[in-house]
Amino acid sequence: MAFYTRAALQGVYAQRGYETKGMSASAVLRESVKASSLLSSYDIFLSHSSLDAIEVYALKRDIETRGFTVYVDWIDDLHQLDRSSITPETARTLKERMGRCKGLLYAAFDHATTSKWMPWETGYFDALKKRVSIVPILERDSGDDSYKGQEYLGLYPYVVKTGENLYVHNDATKYARMRWWLDQADALPPK
Repeated sequence: MAFYTRAALQGVYAQRGYETKGMSASAVLRESVKASSLLSSYDIFLSHSSLDAIEVYALKRDIETRGFTVYVDWIDDLHQLDRSSITPETARTLKERMGRCKGLLYAAFDHATTSKWMPWETGYFDALKKRVSIVPILERDSGDDSYKGQEYLGLYPYVVKTGENLYVHNDATKYARMRWWLDQADALPPK
C-alpha cells in the first residue's frame, strides 16, 4: 500500500503530455474546466487549497480512474463560485454541493494549512455526514501504512492506495475499501 506523493501527482500531469503540447498549467486547467459539467451527486467532495491546483487536478483524475465521482469547486462550478473571497453566497453554494456528496476527502498538501475554507468544509461535512478522511500528500512515501495527521486532522481516518483500490484507514490495522466506507451506514470504528 502507498500514500500519494506530490512528485507522483505532478508526474500524472506531465505524463498526459500537456507540457509537450505547449500548454501552460493554467491553460490545461481552463480546458479541463470547460469540459466539466455539474452532476446531481458525487461520491467525493475534494477539500483542497487552490494554490495546489495542478496536484489537485491530478488527484481528482486519479481518484476518478478508480471509479469515483469527485467534486472540485473551481472545476465543476467555474462560474458559480469565487473562492478568493469568503462570502455567504459561496458558503451556501458549497453547503449545497456538500449535500450532494457521500464523503469529503481533505487533500493535505502543504498549502492546506493556509486555507480559510478547508477547516470550515471539514467541520461542516463532519457534522453533516460523518464521512471525512484525510488524503496525506507526502514528499516521499516511506512504505509505512500509518499516518498521524497534525492537530485536529489526527481525529479523522486517512486514505491509502494500493493497485486500483483506495482504502480508508483508522490505523495500520483497521481499514476498509473506500467504496464500502462511502456506502455504509456506519463509518469505521473510532480510533
